Amino acid sequence: MAETLEHIATRIDFDQFPRTNLCHQPTPIEAMPRLSTFLGGPSLFIKRDDCTGLAMGGNKTRKLEFLVGEAMRENADMLVTQGAVQSNHVRQTAAAACKVGMKCHVLLERRVPDRDASYEETGNVLLDNLFGASQEFRPAGLDMNAEAEVVTQKLRDEGHRPYFIPGGGSNPTGALGYASCAQEIADHAAQTGQVFDWLVMGTGSTGTQAGLVAGFHALGHDLPVMGVSVRQPRERQMNAVHALTQKTLEKLGASGVPLSKILVDDGYVGEGYGIPAKSTLEAIKLLARQEGILLDPVYSAKGMAGLIGMVREGFFKPSDKVLFLHTGGASALFAYQAQLATLI
Repeated sequence: MAETLEHIATRIDFDQFPRTNLCHQPTPIEAMPRLSTFLGGPSLFIKRDDCTGLAMGGNKTRKLEFLVGEAMRENADMLVTQGAVQSNHVRQTAAAACKVGMKCHVLLERRVPDRDASYEETGNVLLDNLFGASQEFRPAGLDMNAEAEVVTQKLRDEGHRPYFIPGGGSNPTGALGYASCAQEIADHAAQTGQVFDWLVMGTGSTGTQAGLVAGFHALGHDLPVMGVSVRQPRERQMNAVHALTQKTLEKLGASGVPLSKILVDDGYVGEGYGIPAKSTLEAIKLLARQEGILLDPVYSAKGMAGLIGMVREGFFKPSDKVLFLHTGGASALFAYQAQLATLI
């Protein structure tokens, strides 16, 4: 599916949007020769968005450049957001608030069942506290964005100037971060001649996949993006990604895409969000032992499990060049010591 490089002259004008510099970019693209050989499949590469710099890196930093930029334009003094207890997004939002001199208030959903007390004390939660974020916990199953919006209004009534960021930073403003990443990947292809046939990634709150699909579409860069769901059934995830893709394209002033452009594999969710499946743990061990790269047990390892499974099933052609987007989150590994101990 590799396209020609005729798209070189096409660019997206990101200067039209408020933005603040939080991210190390462009992030590296590295070959994974040992994993490719081990699996006996196509040539595998990895886009190191675990190296974005802010607070141990991760994909949310790209989104936060635009979200925090908008918050600064609105003269906000506080960022408010929500996520699961071990949320990578919450960690990066708390760090971004520190970097620009704002306060941060977060709502943490007890989304993952049967965790011991240390789950709310280690990993990303430890870092949230280090960055000084104030916290509220919620039980599983609530509309967490709605909960956070109520809290945002309460803070506003108390005299603060809060800026609300939805879970995962996944709205059209946040998705601009991954439209920008699509530009980065297209630029890499133009500059090096290294053209990929597939991009594979874990997909959850939808903003990363939607931003990539929107960005590639706006650029005319025909790179299919396969999202490996970490939580939702395929049809529900596809519809959610498609809806945000359309809104992001509208923000970019570009035409929409059909639902058929949204690719999702839901075969690696396991028992649910934040619960590592056997394939999740295998992916963590394989990347560590074959490439010296750490994946997280919630997102990136489920995405990599999907990639590994697709290679084994013969989904890709032997000649394909497949790029995996590493969304970061290794700090959450410390909250999963019991499961990881089975790998050692």
